[in-house]
Amino acid sequence: MSTTHPATTPPAPAQALNASRTAATAARVLRQLGHDPRTIALMLLVPCVMLLLLRYVFDGSPRTFDSIGASLLGIFPLITMFLVTSIATLRERTSGTLEHLLAMPLGKGDLIAGYALAFGALAVVQSALATGLAVLFLGLDVAGSPWLLLLVALLDALLGTALGLFVSAFAASEFQAVQFMPAVIFPQLLLCGLFTPRAAMHPVLEAVSDVLPMSYAVDGMNEVLRHTDMTTAFVRDVLIVAGSALLVLGLGAATLRRRTE
Repeated sequence: MSTTHPATTPPAPAQALNASRTAATAARVLRQLGHDPRTIALMLLVPCVMLLLLRYVFDGSPRTFDSIGASLLGIFPLITMFLVTSIATLRERTSGTLEHLLAMPLGKGDLIAGYALAFGALAVVQSALATGLAVLFLGLDVAGSPWLLLLVALLDALLGTALGLFVSAFAASEFQAVQFMPAVIFPQLLLCGLFTPRAAMHPVLEAVSDVLPMSYAVDGMNEVLRHTDMTTAFVRDVLIVAGSALLVLGLGAATLRRRTE
């Protein structure tokens, strides 16, 4: 006689995004970062120190600082947030923390959004410190509102966070995470228009620069540098940087793995 066993109902999958789970993840990440003062110092102080150093490198030519200082105000936060986020996320995966979290009713979207929210909160502080230092103390002369500079710097930092979360899925060690910097950041740095106008580049390189988000971050900073009002080009640049960050965050959620083999 056969025995009929009741069907086992699989657990319902976690929702794609839940506000309470996202907030809890962000709070946990911030608590962990609070126990790591070196990481906090790297994120908050290094962009300020680099801007201070740059200002006095061009001490005899303050106009040169004005011409590139605004661009670097966006580039420095992007680079530091990329490094810190990629290493911190990889550390959670290699330690097994990520595996335990994803075994709970926590969706990948919740996890990625929580990380983005936590590092985004630090990005606000980082961008405010760097922008305030450049405008109020280092004499960065901009035609537009410093608040617009702050907006672009913040979006750049969030873009760096998104890129760091994304590339951490492909690294097996912290050293490998750092090795992604030449592949992901350096080409954008060379082609963003910082060293020469993008229109003066070889047509192939100009076309490549047109699809790199850092190019629009630099363009947005230059719009604030040169124009007193918010221009259509500035709005376009801001939307592209913000859209790129959201796109990369989505890719980061899609490629998130529980453990690095």
